[in-house]
Amino acid sequence: MPITEILVILIAGFGAGAINAVVGSGTLITFPTLVAFGYPPQIATMSNAIGLVAGSVSGTWGYRRELRGQWPMLRWQIPASFFGALLGSWLLLHLPPSVFAAVVPVLLIAALVLVVLQPRIQAWAKRRSEAAGRAAEHLTRTKLVLLTVGTFAVGVYGGYFTAAQGILLIGVMGVLVSEPIQRMNAAKNLLSLIVNVVAALTYSIVAFDRISWAAAGLIAVGSLVGGTVGARYGRRLSPAALRGAIVVLGLIGLWRLLA
Repeated sequence: MPITEILVILIAGFGAGAINAVVGSGTLITFPTLVAFGYPPQIATMSNAIGLVAGSVSGTWGYRRELRGQWPMLRWQIPASFFGALLGSWLLLHLPPSVFAAVVPVLLIAALVLVVLQPRIQAWAKRRSEAAGRAAEHLTRTKLVLLTVGTFAVGVYGGYFTAAQGILLIGVMGVLVSEPIQRMNAAKNLLSLIVNVVAALTYSIVAFDRISWAAAGLIAVGSLVGGTVGARYGRRLSPAALRGAIVVLGLIGLWRLLA
């Protein structure tokens, strides 16, 4: 592998790890980079998913304080992400990439709209909860079911094509959960880690010979450092700044997906 390719993939991995810790959609940096160097899309997807596990670990660890107190919903979301990722990984290995080509941009647009409207949606939900005599933080059975189903759906998407799964998760949680966006971001990092680990293990077992382990290793090194840096500085962003970063990067990702 030429030194130029090594350096570019390392830098792309660093950027993806940092962006995934703060927002999500870091795959939209590494996936096009691998494709640009001549890796077939399916090989690029699998190698990228394996490499980004390291960044997901460091990003989740950096947000560990924000995870406290979220077990009542995470105990449902974690298995939903796990089984969704299993199904998504199976789909990647058995369906042509064109299947989700029309769906991914629509999902991303919907998620961005939900992120933008999240403060108003949460304010409306708070008024309804107070009118019903419940605390705004109360997670009803209906909300919990919808949250679990939404997390499963994002897990399927993440197992198939990891790009922007974090933005989709924030969009789903923002509608249903009355939590500060930084705490939702911490949950997003953990759930994305689960999806990435499941996908990586599935690809390693089923398609070991179709993975570029050199590319995966470079992305792992870069994303491990990037996830640490992203978590350190991302936790300092105000809710408005974090929401703005999600929207901007989501629009960039949408443009790259449609280009």
